[in-house]
Amino acid sequence: MTVTGLVGIAAACCTTGAFIPQVVKTWRSRSAADISGHMFAIMAAGNALWLAYGIARIDWAIIGANAVSLALTLTMLALKLRHG
Repeated sequence: MTVTGLVGIAAACCTTGAFIPQVVKTWRSRSAADISGHMFAIMAAGNALWLAYGIARIDWAIIGANAVSLALTLTMLALKLRHG
């Protein structure tokens, strides 16, 4: 693994992990009134595009990070629809 690869994996962990506290908070509080559904819809589209890009390049750091990010973003959208 190169230094560049490690930096990419670290960046992927940070940007993907940043969603986890919001998902947990929204899940526990059962309130998504203050969450922007539009922002998460745009983010989901961006994650899906990054995922497609990672698949096209066969770049596992991009694929993994964006697959998890897309799942978390879609979870937030579902929570927004249910509790928003």
